[in-house]
Amino acid sequence: MNSNLMHKELRTELCVVGGGLSGAFAALAAARRGSKVVLMQDRPMLGGNASSEIRMWVRGAKGVFDRETGMISELEERNIHGNPTLVHSMFDAILYHMVTENPNIEVILNCSCADATMKDGKIESITGWQCTTYTWITVYADLFADCSGDSILAPLTGAEYRVGREAKSEFGETLAHEEADKFTMGMSILLAARETDHPVKFTPPAFASYYPTDASFCGDKPLSQYALNRDHIIGTSGGNLWWVELGGRMDSIHDADTVRKQLIANIYGVWDHIKNHGDHGFENWDLEWVGFLPGKRESRRYVGDVIMTEHDVVSGGKFEDEVCFGGWPMDDHNPWGMEKADVEASVMIPVPTPYGIPYRSLYSKNVENLMFAGRNISVTHAALSSTRVMATCALIGQAMGTGASLALKYGCSPRGVYENHLQELKKYVQEDGIFLPNTPRKYSEQTLRAKLNISDAERATLYNGIERPRVAGDENGIHQKVGDSLVFTFDQPEKLETLRILFDMDFTRESVSVNKKMRVFAMKLHTGKDFRPVKVAATIVKRMAVYADGKKVWECDDNYRSLVKIPLHLTAKEIRVEWLETNGADDVHLFAADFID
Repeated sequence: MNSNLMHKELRTELCVVGGGLSGAFAALAAARRGSKVVLMQDRPMLGGNASSEIRMWVRGAKGVFDRETGMISELEERNIHGNPTLVHSMFDAILYHMVTENPNIEVILNCSCADATMKDGKIESITGWQCTTYTWITVYADLFADCSGDSILAPLTGAEYRVGREAKSEFGETLAHEEADKFTMGMSILLAARETDHPVKFTPPAFASYYPTDASFCGDKPLSQYALNRDHIIGTSGGNLWWVELGGRMDSIHDADTVRKQLIANIYGVWDHIKNHGDHGFENWDLEWVGFLPGKRESRRYVGDVIMTEHDVVSGGKFEDEVCFGGWPMDDHNPWGMEKADVEASVMIPVPTPYGIPYRSLYSKNVENLMFAGRNISVTHAALSSTRVMATCALIGQAMGTGASLALKYGCSPRGVYENHLQELKKYVQEDGIFLPNTPRKYSEQTLRAKLNISDAERATLYNGIERPRVAGDENGIHQKVGDSLVFTFDQPEKLETLRILFDMDFTRESVSVNKKMRVFAMKLHTGKDFRPVKVAATIVKRMAVYADGKKVWECDDNYRSLVKIPLHLTAKEIRVEWLETNGADDVHLFAADFID
């Protein structure tokens, strides 16, 4: 570091490198559990591939009832409520506020991790360069979490990692190749367009690639001009040109800027083709935005105590230490990308959803105080083709951050959490909304000894430990009418800390949006004239009140979140929750109502 430049030092408990969804939620999960956190992000906003710089759709488990909950659904619900027209800069702002409203987090933006110091086999500090202030920032911490995607702390600390595709002989995976190589999935740059009511001309920049006909996307032609033929039908619920992809046969880290240069030319060329070459029906569409930062799918992957493989994905991931889940198909993009026409752009293999992801794949095998979350966890290339999508990475980050908070609480290593505090970890991730496919949730003794004003059958359903539909829409939950109350009664007054309520989030999303893509996740890219603003799920209760021994102690007039934790911190013999209004549904659909510490 140049001594003539400013140098700042920070001390904290957990330092998270990388502010994509996995890093943001890792930091937030730890902070909400009381840990002091510094979050170092190399971009000017949080969100990573989901941010307004890249705009990749958040995707996750495919099953209707396998939708991700926890912090990723909280973010979506905040975005639906505060940003119904889905302006992407507002998405940035909503995520930023969700993280920074917690006083335990210090966010450092525009700061790239550049160095690390080690002591006795552990990371002592990391140093980043903040380009906006021309300042070196060194962070000392007890624990470090690498959520950078590129695993920047691996070469800086000596942590074990892998790059590329394993040989079939190593794990016997069907997606593996006979010989190992360093190839990865490539990077993509996206564009956004808007439909108008009049013809709009487009003049491509001089550097744009040239695709005169649809046949230009076929054939063994030079990289700069030809690509594999792919659907280029855009629209509110159309495609996102994900196949404008390059870089898989290059070094996805050190050659990233070379790939970026070509991708920018190609994406402008594709838009020129859509507008000016052939009858595609997009005369009235105007180019609204083009990314200059590629979205990356793969680079370094850390090695943890467990390397998750394709076999774990297809068999349901029945790990004793499952702390989150995945469910996207194994979606292995060909490293040739647009370079070659005689190969499939991606091979997709459906998987039984959801499958468990183990905690032991979220911390380093050989660096004692290093954890990680996102697309760089301890998996093979084949397993990564499923675990890499952002909704899954968001769950991984939340689970990892919860594990970090326990390591700090007990003064142990991340491995020590697995060895001695695993059940507490699983308890917390489930309380905070993460569904574990092979682990029914257990309820507090206090909850189970309370009498309820519902039938024995309804009570059994409410506390069966499965807090979402699995086959149909109605099982595992109970219904009450608007105006009814859910009443808990104890034999003696009890000290009650927090009442946890989980509403039906409308897994079909039919009440959220009329647009197909917005039902998958409330986030848009292209804006057709058929776009309609999203709405808070009708099944979520909007207005409700809580009474303790007949006295009102809490009320809400505009609730939009499916998971609600109501602070009580009182002693009472009876708690009554009155349902006053939903966001549109005829009745109240509950998947959980219980007391937690």
